[in-house]
Amino acid sequence: MKKTITLLLACLLPAPLAQAIENFFVKDIRVEGLQRIAPGTVFNYLPIKVGDSLTELNARDAIAALFKTGFFQDVRLERSGNVLVVHVTERPSIDSIKISGTKEIDDKTLLKSLKELGLAEGRVFNSSLLDKTEQELKRQYFSRGRYAVNVKTTVTPLERNRVAIRIDVAEGEVTKIHGITIVGNKIFKDKELLKTFSLSTSTLFSFYTKNDQYSKQQLTADLESLRNFYQNQGYLDFTIDSTQVSISPDKQDIYVTVNLTEGRKYTVTDVKLGGKLIVPEAELRKLISVKAGDVFSRQEITDSSKRISDRFGNDGYAFANVNAVPDINRDQGTVAFTFFIDPGQRVYIRRVSFSGNLATNDEVLRREMRQLEGAWFSTAKVQRSRVRLQRLGFFEDVNVETPPVPGSPDQMDINVTVKERLVNNFMFGIGYSDADGALVNASMNFKNFLGTGKEVALSADNSRVNRHINLSYIDPYYTEDGISRSINLYSTRTDAAAANTAAYTSNTDGIGVGYGIPISEDRSLSLGIAYERIELQVNAVTGAQVAKDFVAVNGDTNSVFKATLGWARDTLDDPLFPNSGTQQRVSVETTVPSGDLEYYRLSYTASAYVPLSKVITYKLKASLDYGSGYGNTDVLPFYKNFYAGGSSSVRGYRSRSLGPTDIGGLDPTLTIGGNKRVLGNTELLFPFPGMGDNKAMRLSVFVDAGMVYGADQNVDLGELRYAAGLAFNWFSPIGPLSISYAFPLNDQPGDRTESVQFTLGQAFR
Repeated sequence: MKKTITLLLACLLPAPLAQAIENFFVKDIRVEGLQRIAPGTVFNYLPIKVGDSLTELNARDAIAALFKTGFFQDVRLERSGNVLVVHVTERPSIDSIKISGTKEIDDKTLLKSLKELGLAEGRVFNSSLLDKTEQELKRQYFSRGRYAVNVKTTVTPLERNRVAIRIDVAEGEVTKIHGITIVGNKIFKDKELLKTFSLSTSTLFSFYTKNDQYSKQQLTADLESLRNFYQNQGYLDFTIDSTQVSISPDKQDIYVTVNLTEGRKYTVTDVKLGGKLIVPEAELRKLISVKAGDVFSRQEITDSSKRISDRFGNDGYAFANVNAVPDINRDQGTVAFTFFIDPGQRVYIRRVSFSGNLATNDEVLRREMRQLEGAWFSTAKVQRSRVRLQRLGFFEDVNVETPPVPGSPDQMDINVTVKERLVNNFMFGIGYSDADGALVNASMNFKNFLGTGKEVALSADNSRVNRHINLSYIDPYYTEDGISRSINLYSTRTDAAAANTAAYTSNTDGIGVGYGIPISEDRSLSLGIAYERIELQVNAVTGAQVAKDFVAVNGDTNSVFKATLGWARDTLDDPLFPNSGTQQRVSVETTVPSGDLEYYRLSYTASAYVPLSKVITYKLKASLDYGSGYGNTDVLPFYKNFYAGGSSSVRGYRSRSLGPTDIGGLDPTLTIGGNKRVLGNTELLFPFPGMGDNKAMRLSVFVDAGMVYGADQNVDLGELRYAAGLAFNWFSPIGPLSISYAFPLNDQPGDRTESVQFTLGQAFR
């Protein structure tokens, strides 16, 4: 007769209530009740084996072990003679999971989250996971500002011990921040303090920025920004006493209340240096921006400490510790600081390694490194190395880590991890500019040819004004010391009449070789020589008079050898949207004597970006250009003239409309350009309102100035044309886009003005 040894109840009841268990020697084990699970799985988890003696203790352990697997909803042990019979009831498996009512979050995202909880098709169903499922879904909707979300789960049994799970989601409306209240402020007004918050009540751009949706993490960050604001104004004892977040009964509105104590304003009385001063004290004091008599500023103290630490880092002291210790006199409202310096051990680099560069050779990355193996560590060189790698354009991201070498306190490794982007491509694109009209571009560009860092490109551009075909090859490291070489084969056709200038057509074919010579990290020279053949087509009736006169003297076909020399200095922090730094370029283009034509062109451009705040930048730019003939050529060839007007020079005036006109031609109002040009520009750059830290777009308020002068004219700054306006620049997914609205400030009769100007696919001015 079968005798029940123990049940699940035996594991749960107190010992006195549990049935006494008769021990026996297990000669065999039999499993009953299995449907999907193999008997071997049960034997694997069962701690009792054939030949063991069954006791009450190990029976309890066996039941607990099988329950712990999560495969079974019921387990019983029975005795049949000397055979241990294990009766199990399997948990059902999940046949399907269906989610309905979701719009805010993609179903795939939700199913992935549920899978991490253990709820997925094909897995064992555990009803205890339903509560976790509901909580996880609510958590995801709460993070998106939907606090009124309702989640309902339904489990439907199916044949063959399976279940179907249905999750119905009522997302509800987004809960908006209805008010942020600050209590305790006397020195600063609410409006000024709320500017430090990224969270806010609803604004015109909240649909994009989501800044009216409450987030605990974002509130924490905003409170830290508020603390920094006060402490940067001298309020050393500032505290946030409490923060309350409440939600309306209908879960549609959130109210945030911040209670604070401002404290008193502190003044710095003294600044000292202490510790081990390896660097001369006079040099270190130049790095400290806070002085005696200044209002206390937490940011200034932090920045000064970092500059000192970086200075020690440049000498190899990678782990230098700089601690600014305050001496506070609360009665007088003063504070003195001592910067204690512990340089630590001097460190040199053991190894530089690269990862993630699947298509790019290690050599391409290594030659950009300014921090070398075997050399003393330098913070500046490590940072410069990262910038140079990023500027290659081959990588979406560059991460540089400097872990210490275990067991060697004087050694450090540099691990560079890159994420490659697709740079070798075939492209077809369209664009537009006020100068050239619609643009069509097709190109085959291998910017990282065979992983060598060399560039091979074939491109073709076509517009109403220009048709351009170019084949180029660039070797950025033609020599080991970084001299680059470029080879260009090009053909250009220009229809000047289509650009609303004096009518003529030119065909230019050429080949050129150029070299780039680095002088320093931010200075370089460029040298080049090219052969050009220019063919002019001038209609005897409609053609420009200046073109007719040139052809009469020099013929309609000319060949020249050109030489170019350039110098550049670039300290801009970003090539696309800079916020600080300067840029200068000087270039000379001249033909080789004894050619068909003899002329030269000189150009100088300088720009400066000055950050006025974290988000506002002031820009100043000026350009000077001059050209002339020499030897057998009296004047600069007219097709080499400079132009002004349009989005690339003086906005508010039509492209290429300023300067001398074709006097004597069929239309004497059409411009012909000139051999002298003066351009100036000043702008105030700031982010697009409501777009937060979006670095792909920004606005500017600008004033442009410029004019072109002919060979028979002197430069008269009184003739400069001025315009002011507003511009929007966006590095869109299809290329740079710029829109400007400008109005002339001193246009004269005969000037051709144009308020709105638009470009797509061309670099920003």
